[in-house]
Parts: sequence; C-alpha cells; structure tokens
Amino acid sequence: MKQVIAMHGWSGDGSSWHPWERHFSRHGWSWCNGERGYGDRTPVIPTWRTTEPKKTKPCRAVIAHSLGPHLIGPDVLSEATEIVLLASFGRFVPEGPHGRALRTGLKGMRKAIGSAEETAMLRTFLQRAAQPDSADGLPPGPVQKGLSTEGRERLANDLDRLIATRGLPEGLPSSARVLVVDAEEDAIVSPAASRDQLIALEGHLEQPPEHWHLRSTGHALLVPDLLRRVQQWLDRVSPEPA
Repeated sequence: MKQVIAMHGWSGDGSSWHPWERHFSRHGWSWCNGERGYGDRTPVIPTWRTTEPKKTKPCRAVIAHSLGPHLIGPDVLSEATEIVLLASFGRFVPEGPHGRALRTGLKGMRKAIGSAEETAMLRTFLQRAAQPDSADGLPPGPVQKGLSTEGRERLANDLDRLIATRGLPEGLPSSARVLVVDAEEDAIVSPAASRDQLIALEGHLEQPPEHWHLRSTGHALLVPDLLRRVQQWLDRVSPEPA
C-alpha cells in the first residue's frame, strides 16, 4: 500500500489538500489528512495504516506545508519512507538582526490573536502567503470561514511553536528520501531559514535531499501542476507494493 499523510501549515486546514487527495487517489495512493481544527473542522492526529503484508516494504510518504512537518507527531514522522517539504523550515526565526526583527513581528501577531486586530492580521498573513499571486486564489480556510474558540487557542499555541522552532522536526528519519520545494518569492519563510533547512538536511540524511526552487511563486505555492510533479517524484522513488 502506498500511503500519504498530509499536514497543512499555520492558519490552514485539511480542505486545502482536496485536489491533491483526488489526484493521488487516482494514482493508487491512500491519503490521510492531519487537521489542527482552527475552524469548524474536527482535529485529526494522523496515523499510518498497518495493513501491509509483513514481507512488503512499506511506502509511507509525508507531504507537509510550512509549519506542517512540526505538527506531525515524531512517532508518525519517524516511520516515513519519503518526505516532501513544501515551503517549510527547520528553524523559522534565523539568528542575527533579521531574526530579531522577525521575532518582534511574530510577537505582534501573537498579541493580535483574540483581539480586535485579529482579522486584519490574519488577512495580511494570507496576502503575504499568496503573493505575488492574489489571496483570492487561496482555498477558503479557517481565516475566511471563521475560527472556533478552541481553534483560536490552538492557533495561538501553534504560533508559539513556530516561534520556538530550532531545527529539523523531531523524528525525521535519516533514511528517508526527501524532496524540498522552496518558493523564489516566499514572503513568509526567509531565505536564511530555507538555506539553513537544506544544510541541516544534508547533514542529517543518508542521501542528499532533492531540491526544487520554483520561480515566480510564493509561500502558498499556487502552482497548478505541483501536485502532479510531486506524485510523479514519489512514484519514481517509491517501490511498487508487492
């Protein structure tokens, strides 16, 4: 069985993966969405199915966007055979002056959650995530549909988690094949954070990660054929089930 566990990033939800799920299902993949439940969706902690024959090498792919890899439990991540990191990072706040300025901005975002400035802050975040494209092209999620009381608390806690990231997600296996997809015009993840993630992966993995640097796109990776390209990469490196 070829399995995918997908995890959205901060302020998103699992509905953003619907086109990916449909496409991957047509190519023989079993799909499971992780869900933080910021809005009206029930939180889901994803787990692997354990129905593979004992003699069959498991094929377990994690596809995660932005903060997503850090939101997957280390016990789940440790069993992945392939990992696709979409506009992601290890340490979000780099060291140095730029990092100090970014940390100040993040603290301002954290303070806005639950206040009268919340809606404006979240809309600005989505605009920055989408640029150079319009935020109108983003799939509707918790920001557009509204946060729940419990979801707002999780959103704040996950922003604290983002600020506190210091390196690669806990549990990331050194044996996994890894694809890193970065965006040339990413206005959320700094070039330093992207570069540091690549360096950390090269030092951690048994084989170097494959790296795609996509031009003319931003953090949200609004690239129509990206799901097809990722599926083809996974099917190229993944063994066929026995």
